[in-house]
Amino acid sequence: MTQPSAAEAPPGRDSGPDARVTVAVITRDRPRSVLRTLDALAALPERPAVIVVDNGSDDATRAALRRRPAGVRLLRARENTGALGRNLAVRHADTPYVAFSDDDSWWSPGALRRAADLLDAHPRLGLLAARTLVGDDATEDPINAVLAASPLPAEPDLPGRPVLGFLGCACVVRREAFLAAGGYHPVLFFGGEETLLAYDLAADGWGVTYEPALTARHHPDPAGREGRGHLELRNEVLTLWLRRPLPVALRAGLRLAAATVTGDHASRRALRGVLARLPAALARRRRLPPHVERAARLVEEASSPGRHR
Repeated sequence: MTQPSAAEAPPGRDSGPDARVTVAVITRDRPRSVLRTLDALAALPERPAVIVVDNGSDDATRAALRRRPAGVRLLRARENTGALGRNLAVRHADTPYVAFSDDDSWWSPGALRRAADLLDAHPRLGLLAARTLVGDDATEDPINAVLAASPLPAEPDLPGRPVLGFLGCACVVRREAFLAAGGYHPVLFFGGEETLLAYDLAADGWGVTYEPALTARHHPDPAGREGRGHLELRNEVLTLWLRRPLPVALRAGLRLAAATVTGDHASRRALRGVLARLPAALARRRRLPPHVERAARLVEEASSPGRHR
């Protein structure tokens, strides 16, 4: 197994245990991967508390989790709860901050301590998005460049760069803020669920920032992402219906419908999913406050195809 290098730890920091952060891990049907993640987390100098939510896994994964490292708390869901498993973990955490890992990701040594220090020092900070390094060769995840190029202006009481998005397996939240915002939304379930949480945190007045000094390691199984494109397309549109102006949501829905005409299979599945969940989204619809809507428009304009950045 590849472990994060001790050289990634921030210099001059105390290397002892740190009781301020719990790591929440969700897993389903990946026994070898989740044990690798738990071993990596157990080797961190911070010795964080770890809560694993088993999203209705198969027998092999349940058997593997019985061999989990000492100190790992296991919560079993009767069925696959998707991203909502993270909500369950946060509710059971008893630390002020919670870091998220999936069963194929973990944190670099010292990152959790640095995150806790930043959250301690900035009381309005609700979520820190980390720099994500992929695979044994620590390749930059493309999302790093997207977050670093955020068009949102710096805020004097926040570290890093303000953003309205992040990677779910590479962020640290203030537990109080996460719970007040409602955590991950049940209408979305899984797949591109992060933007809505960023919107809701910002709407509640919390800061959401990208801090590249924090690093998370991600070792995804390429087969694990197969078939997820339609979920991300579905949830992109549902997020708009849940929080954005109706013309914005309607245009996105029409673009998705138009894509189905070309025979795109992912778009067809996404559109079916949108239609099935749209009544629930409309029932839970809540417009963003004007300052967050303006920020969302800035992000959209900066990411529009053909725009020079």
